[in-house]
Amino acid sequence: MNTDEVLGIFREAGAVLEGHFILTSGLRSPVFLQKARVFMHADKTELLCKALAEKIRAGVPGKIDYVVGPAIGGLIPAYETSRHLGVPAIWVEREGGEFRLRRFEIARG
Repeated sequence: MNTDEVLGIFREAGAVLEGHFILTSGLRSPVFLQKARVFMHADKTELLCKALAEKIRAGVPGKIDYVVGPAIGGLIPAYETSRHLGVPAIWVEREGGEFRLRRFEIARG
């Protein structure tokens, strides 16, 4: 899936917002991609996450053990991507400004 196809999915979902946005980085942007509007649609989410899983498979050498996503805003894509990779999905939560595993453990090695 190329960039235009991804943007097409975001446009179909009404997730390409135009205006004046201050990003969490402090930078400003005239466009914002509201991923939550895409993740409301299982079919669109499946297409995006399947394509992401294919890119991960092609670009990551060796075995993939988990897909890890942030608890806020990342549970749905982490789960759906993990489903296409055939591995478990887990999440991290922000604690003291850092992401930490709170409900899961990953064995060393």
